[in-house]
Amino acid sequence: MMSSHHVPYALGNTGVTLDGIKGRDRVGGATAIYPFIVNGDKCTLVGYLRAISMDNSFAFVMFFGLLLTLGHVVPQAESRAFFVFGDSLVDNGEQLGSEPTLPYLSPELTGQKLLVGANFASAGIGILNDTGIQFINIIRISKQLQYFEQYQQRVSALIGPEQTQRLVNEALVLMTDFVNNYFLVPFSARSRQFALPYYVVYLISEYRKILLRLHELGARRVLVTGTGPLGCVPAELAQHSRAGECEVELQRAAALFNPQLFQMLNGLNAELGSDVFIAANAYQMHMDWISNPRAYGRFYYINGIGLCTTASNLCPNWDIFVFWDPFHPSERANRLIVQQIMTASTKCMNPMNLSTIMALDSKVYQ
Repeated sequence: MMSSHHVPYALGNTGVTLDGIKGRDRVGGATAIYPFIVNGDKCTLVGYLRAISMDNSFAFVMFFGLLLTLGHVVPQAESRAFFVFGDSLVDNGEQLGSEPTLPYLSPELTGQKLLVGANFASAGIGILNDTGIQFINIIRISKQLQYFEQYQQRVSALIGPEQTQRLVNEALVLMTDFVNNYFLVPFSARSRQFALPYYVVYLISEYRKILLRLHELGARRVLVTGTGPLGCVPAELAQHSRAGECEVELQRAAALFNPQLFQMLNGLNAELGSDVFIAANAYQMHMDWISNPRAYGRFYYINGIGLCTTASNLCPNWDIFVFWDPFHPSERANRLIVQQIMTASTKCMNPMNLSTIMALDSKVYQ
C-alpha cells in the first residue's frame, strides 16, 4: 500500500522557501521527492526574495520560523504536499527527508526539481489586487494562481496529466490570512469606498472567488487561517495604547472578518459536498499568548528592545519573545501555532485539526 504523500503548495502574500517531501513514487514505488509549493505574502517570502530583489527581507525570518515547525511535528508516513496562500504558516519539512524548494521564477527550477515543489509567494499583497499598490515587483494572488496552473502544466510534461492531477488532489493547501487588507487600508482604493463592515463583506466575497478558483485548480484539502488580533501587535500598541489595550478599529476589523470567513468556508463545504476547506482560528491562538504569555514559560509579549534579526545583536535569545519585530511572531510563537493546527479542538480548528485530516486522508490514499 502507498502511504499518503501530499505535495506542499503555498500561495499568498509573501514567499518562503519550503522543502519538498520524500516518499514512495506514485507510479513505480521508488523513493521520490514530491513538491512543496509556496504562494503567500510576506510571511512566506524567502523564495521570492531569492528570485527578485526586494526590501521586504524581514518577512523571511518570521515565516521561515514557522516553516521549520511542521517538519518537526508531521510524521514522515503522513507527509503530504502543501500549498500556501496569503500570510501562511508552513514548514520546510526538514525532518521528512525533503529537499529545499526553489522560487517558481528561479531559472534553476527545471526538470526533476519541479517535483520537489516551488515557491510562488510575494510580499505586500492582499485579497484585492489594489492592496499593496504602493509596492513594486509583487506577485498578486491572481498571478500566483496563474503560475500555479503553469506549474501543473510543466509537471504534467514530466509525469503525465493523470499523475499530476493526483499529486495536486492529494496536496494539503495552506491559505493564510491577508493582514495587508487592514494594515495597508489607507492605501487601498477599495477600502476608501466602503465603511469597515461593508469592506469586510466585500473582502469575503472576493476571497470566496479565490478559494473556488483554487478548488478548480485541483485543491481538495485547503487549510484557511483567519486573521489574528490585528490591533494587538506591538506596532499598534506603541502607537495607540496607553495601558496595554489593543487598538480598537483593527480589533473590530478582525472581529468582523473572522466569523464571516468561517461562515463562508462552511458554506463552500456544503456547496461542494466535502470538507475541502478547514478553518484555523488564528485570532484565538494568538489571544492565548497575549492574555497570558507566562503560561508558556519564559515568554514575553513584547521585547521592548528593537528588531531581533541576524543583523542585530539585540536579542541573544529570540525564543523568549512572542514577537521578533513590530508585526511578526517569533519562531517559538510560530511553533506553538503549528502545534495548535495539528492538535487543537474545534475551538481553533474546524471541522477538524491537521492530525485528524492526515489520519483520514492516509486511509483514502492507501
